Amino acid sequence: MVRNYDPDRPVSRETIERLLQLAIRAPSAGFSQGWHFLVLDTAADRDRFWQLTTEGGEPDGWLRGMRTAPVLILALSDKDAYLDRYAQPDKGWTDRNEARWPVPYWDIDTGMASLLVLLGAVDQGLASCFFGVPPDYQAAAKDGFGIPARLRIVGVISLGYGLPDHRSGSLKRGRRGLDQVLSYGRMADPAG
Repeated sequence: MVRNYDPDRPVSRETIERLLQLAIRAPSAGFSQGWHFLVLDTAADRDRFWQLTTEGGEPDGWLRGMRTAPVLILALSDKDAYLDRYAQPDKGWTDRNEARWPVPYWDIDTGMASLLVLLGAVDQGLASCFFGVPPDYQAAAKDGFGIPARLRIVGVISLGYGLPDHRSGSLKRGRRGLDQVLSYGRMADPAG
């Protein structure tokens, strides 16, 4: 996850679309494909995004470097695409009951599609980061960009050519080892 970009090196729309071609290959429950991507690749659109999603329009702390990204991609999920799909005869849930879903696959699948963009960016020699829009700013962002009410902002992908970045203090925690996250056959209590 890179949080500092060269603002003078744009990313072509051809490259953006190549990355989003990867995203639409992500798995989705029932092949619902309930995702949408809003690309903000003009200075005016990016400035409006930051104005709508940060206090006083000025990102602070680690978001400051994110503001230099020449591309922001809003990853949006569409719950109705899943509820509609599973109400079709081959799925048989005619009531569209959201309670049937153990987790919100519309958000999970959008996250998986976003991960393909992140991985593809590395292959293209680009840097990227996935971050969220705080709940208090979601409505303003949706309103400001004409995002339909049925879509949810799952996250945002910043994209560009990376510049030297300061390392996150969180990295001091170290990466958990496989022995701490893997079990076979039966789960041991991970807490102890």
